Amino acid sequence: MNRLTDATSPYLLQHADNPVDWWPWCAEAFAEAKRRDVPVLISVGYAACHWCHVMAHESFENEQVGALMNDDFVSIKVDREERPDVDAVYMTATQAMTGQGGWPMTVFATPDGTPFFCGTYFPRANFVRLLESVAAAWRDQREAVLKQGAAVVEAIGGAQAVGGPTAPLTVELLDAAADQLAEEYDERNGGFGGAPKFPPHMNLLFLLRHHQRTGSARSLEIVRHTCEAMARGGIYDQLAAGFARYSVDGHWTVPHFEKMLYDNALLLRVYTQLWRLTGDRLARRVARDVARFLADELHRPQDGFASALDADTEGVEGLTYSWTPAQLVEALGEEDGRWAADLFEVTESGTFEHGTSVLRLARDVDDAHAAVRARWQEIVGRLLVARDTRPQPARDDKVVAAWNGLAITALAEFLQVAALYEDPEAEDANLMDGVTIVADGAMRDTAEHLARVHLVDGRLRRASRHGQVGEPAGVLEDYGCVAEAFCALHQLTGEGRWLELAGQLLETALARFAAPDGGFYDTADDAERLVARPADPTDNATPSGRSAIVAALVAYAALTGETRYREAAERALSTVAPLVGRHARFTGYAATVGEALLSGPYEIAVVTDAPADDPLVAAARRYAPPGAVVVAGAPDQPGVPLLADRPLVDGRPTAYVCRGFVCQRPVTSVEDLVAQLS
Repeated sequence: MNRLTDATSPYLLQHADNPVDWWPWCAEAFAEAKRRDVPVLISVGYAACHWCHVMAHESFENEQVGALMNDDFVSIKVDREERPDVDAVYMTATQAMTGQGGWPMTVFATPDGTPFFCGTYFPRANFVRLLESVAAAWRDQREAVLKQGAAVVEAIGGAQAVGGPTAPLTVELLDAAADQLAEEYDERNGGFGGAPKFPPHMNLLFLLRHHQRTGSARSLEIVRHTCEAMARGGIYDQLAAGFARYSVDGHWTVPHFEKMLYDNALLLRVYTQLWRLTGDRLARRVARDVARFLADELHRPQDGFASALDADTEGVEGLTYSWTPAQLVEALGEEDGRWAADLFEVTESGTFEHGTSVLRLARDVDDAHAAVRARWQEIVGRLLVARDTRPQPARDDKVVAAWNGLAITALAEFLQVAALYEDPEAEDANLMDGVTIVADGAMRDTAEHLARVHLVDGRLRRASRHGQVGEPAGVLEDYGCVAEAFCALHQLTGEGRWLELAGQLLETALARFAAPDGGFYDTADDAERLVARPADPTDNATPSGRSAIVAALVAYAALTGETRYREAAERALSTVAPLVGRHARFTGYAATVGEALLSGPYEIAVVTDAPADDPLVAAARRYAPPGAVVVAGAPDQPGVPLLADRPLVDGRPTAYVCRGFVCQRPVTSVEDLVAQLS
């Protein structure tokens, strides 16, 4: 019997027809293991995971393996994206036992959920031997198994503990973090570390804010070089836009082909802010095209943004994306095919597998002659038409609250910056107009979906699919990312309801997730009890729940003038501060928020009847210091505290600039406003 057929998770549905008697994560599964007196096998993965697919084909679709699992275990399948709390606890156990982690994750546990043996991917022959060995140990060496489990739980508790050292996040710590990133920077290829190389989006956001505060040319150069290297590399889809999860090499050439919503949302923020601060043409193009990718490829009307595009197509990784010189010639003709092969570095020997290559830009075309740029774009269009005839990767159409929040924030920032650079004579003016229209629609539609579907009885749910919300409760990162998104939408639209919703989410977070040391747990106090209550302070693929909630608290405090939210943010950030100077690569979002607090953040209100066209609004957004909030609209607009009691001066549009709740004199000229922001 397989119990996954009604799941909202595409990952669980992928296993619905396995010969394994799978259970979803539920109390009934553990009760069944206790009744049968057998261990639990917990298999954790996600829909776009290549090696999850491999293990599924090799083992979970095999009748012999299924029989072994059914006879000796209760098997539970977990989508790590729906249940990040479960994933966090057992990933900590896996890392404690093996020194590393990853997916698929394979955990053997007692009927009360205590893990006693953990691993990741196992080839079928190894997995069969492991199943037999664990079953035998459970029968014949029960005392040793239970003792090992108790030791693992103790290790998890230590790793997830709260109540460690605290300290203010000071100028010195933030500067030390920037210095550490500069030391670890890959001068040749950009980014940090070697293979596999992940896009360091949160570190880049921090370095941009560090550059704004200090004027550091080094911080800005790290961001520019890394952004250019990624955008010209194979990790970036040179035809349809969007970044892959990571590069398997150290120079961004061959990606792991899955495209995740959270990576693209965070990278959209990086390229948008680089464009805002420098006017860089490459940053403009990538921000525009990633916004289009999100709106066209991942957004579904009235259903939010899908989680990912798969790494595999018909079981083959990269099948959709790789090319040979002959295929380019076939699609484009002899002359254009050879030109494209040179431009995209497609060689006879190949850069990928079986003589194929992943497209990467071998030339700087953004600053090339107009005729070269036109030819490049025309060839991109023709190649995309040809590629669309190939089999396409599957889409994980699950809507995750936190990641949709990241996308809303990114699109709100993109739309603000795009408005600054409106130019009907620009080469891409029509394209940019089209992107801003679809991006704005996708952003608003997604926000409505989160408010309508994911908020249930005042509490946030983690995931939905096809308009139906799932059972898993929202974790701290959901509350933080969605609240920050609603604050961003409030700034863009001037609508009070988004600020009100943000406040409701933050009140729940403060009441249900707060830890005694001023930090936060990742799960609510009334959530399902696991073998440990996770409280990870580090930023990894996405902002930690703690960093996300702090970012939302800071923005909300600035928008409302309510200091208790800022004080809560400062207390929480003090629990991460000791890590910032020592582990900068894993505290990027915390440091980003730290820069906002150090800056003030500035609170900028522009009182105007025409916010879309007012040069004061444009100046406020163009020159906004790190983490500044900007709201524009008519005086005393309902639901907008930043505009309350702030009249026009001499009947003219007026800007009010405050910092840390202390205000400067109102100004009516762009020059005076820029001077105050400088």
